[in-house]
Amino acid sequence: MVGEDTPLASVLRTPDEKFADLPGWTHEPRYFQRPDGLRLHYVDEGPRQATRTWLCLHGQPTWSYLYRRMIPVFAAAGDRVVAPDFLGFGRSDKPVDEAAYTFEFHRDSLLSLVEALDLRNIVLVVQDWGGLIGLTLPMAAPARYASLLVMNTTLGAGDQPLGDGFLAWRAFSNKNPDMDIARLMQRACPHLSDAEAEAYAAPYPDATYKAGVRRFPNLVPDRPDTGGAALSREARNFWRTRWTGKSLMAIGMKDPVLGPPVMRALHGVIRNCPPPIEIAEGGHFLQEWGEEIARTTVEAL
Repeated sequence: MVGEDTPLASVLRTPDEKFADLPGWTHEPRYFQRPDGLRLHYVDEGPRQATRTWLCLHGQPTWSYLYRRMIPVFAAAGDRVVAPDFLGFGRSDKPVDEAAYTFEFHRDSLLSLVEALDLRNIVLVVQDWGGLIGLTLPMAAPARYASLLVMNTTLGAGDQPLGDGFLAWRAFSNKNPDMDIARLMQRACPHLSDAEAEAYAAPYPDATYKAGVRRFPNLVPDRPDTGGAALSREARNFWRTRWTGKSLMAIGMKDPVLGPPVMRALHGVIRNCPPPIEIAEGGHFLQEWGEEIARTTVEAL
């Protein structure tokens, strides 16, 4: 539990031993503490004074482990790499009450982290919920952001019907409150070893740790007045008319939820975005095919 000063009644913190000896994961944990006492975990690799910083945002039901194939490529370029875990995910604190998780709750946490670390010349790297929330960040401080790498995600503007693929995913998630994350990841990414698949499940010893995981699908704005929808419409306008940085899009072509149709629509929103990179065998969790994408992006941006 976090300290008594937090207004949240019950908060879980995954034991450190759950993260021991995960394959391909040797990063030292770092933490940012919010004013309410909640602790947000992040990876911070590369020189702190690097000219460029890669801010890598994961989605549901993953955590920063998703970027283990890309972080070394970005760091090898001499850059700084920051990869946080959303609250409720990874090594970050996990409020038990699902109502604690709102669009603004997550967005404010990321904005505070960026300010606290004073990140500049940011390459924003997003996928899934990392994009739904992450794509709303630059308009709050445009001078901090220089480039974008966007993979299999969307903006939740609340003014368009949700796709059948997403509705099926949300129904599946709601019917499985103790989702078998390792099995899900191995089904979506058949090349994962058993140990890698289990690493995705490491932060969640039982169902009580999965409130944040359960909550995300139900936060996707489905009406114009839903939380986050107005921010997302503002962000859509920002990317169409105000964005002046470089961009690159990569599409996992086998994603049944946020695949080619959704991504091509998003491509039309991002000003001056070149033709997307299409990864024929890539699925929703495109970072699992990400090493070559990372190399291409380092060169292109």
